[in-house]
Amino acid sequence: MNIKRFNWQIWAGFVLTIVAGFSFPFFFVNFPLTRDFPWANLLLFAAAAALLFFGLKRAFAATKSEDGGPKRSTLSKIVASGLTILSVLIIGLFMFSFFVMARWLPPSTGAPSVGQKAPEFTLSDSTGKTVSLSELISSPIPAQANTSAPKGLLLIFYRGHW
Repeated sequence: MNIKRFNWQIWAGFVLTIVAGFSFPFFFVNFPLTRDFPWANLLLFAAAAALLFFGLKRAFAATKSEDGGPKRSTLSKIVASGLTILSVLIIGLFMFSFFVMARWLPPSTGAPSVGQKAPEFTLSDSTGKTVSLSELISSPIPAQANTSAPKGLLLIFYRGHW
């Protein structure tokens, strides 16, 4: 009986490449630990590359099958090569988009630069009370011991959870 063994490494590597490529924008971007640098995706891509390597090696192995039958068919070599090329393209597109295209984003021209005076604004504080920049600069903070007006103001932009 001539039953050829399924090349699971090449298929697992291809599926893992797809998962690693699409998991960043849909899953890993939600966590602060993986949002700024895609280390988890890079680990998944490394595991996928190892599986693809061993699957490609198995597809082009020149040994006979376990039952002494003929070598692997040309179709299995074509499929393994095609899946490997497609996986490498997906990995390359992810790397290019994250590490190169992200640098192409234009700088924000409307944002204040370091040392520049902040424009007047009115926002809600953590308790829901509306405060303005001029009010914060001119009046002292109620919980403060000395009643002199503050000498400056620290304005922090926090990205938070998107």
